[in-house]
Amino acid sequence: MILAKVVGTVVSTRKEPSLDGLKFLLVRAIDEEGRETGNFLVAADAVGAGPEEIVLIASGSSARQTLATDKRPVDAVVMGIVDSWDVGDKTKYKK
Repeated sequence: MILAKVVGTVVSTRKEPSLDGLKFLLVRAIDEEGRETGNFLVAADAVGAGPEEIVLIASGSSARQTLATDKRPVDAVVMGIVDSWDVGDKTKYKK
């Protein structure tokens, strides 16, 4: 799993029919301090995440194991919205 921040949305009116009904989010991985790192990624949204939220991303074959993405050609899925995280004895993020 990857911690990421929702930075935008992706709209695609023409797509593989099995993707109809899925919402796509533009996300960017973050480090343990909450700083954005790496490249942008398009992920199917299985949990109703919104702008600026911190989310959990699954990728690869794991991305097709949610109810929303089962048997659909996705390589990344938002599968959780983060409420908080701690590193050691310090809270690094709290929603």
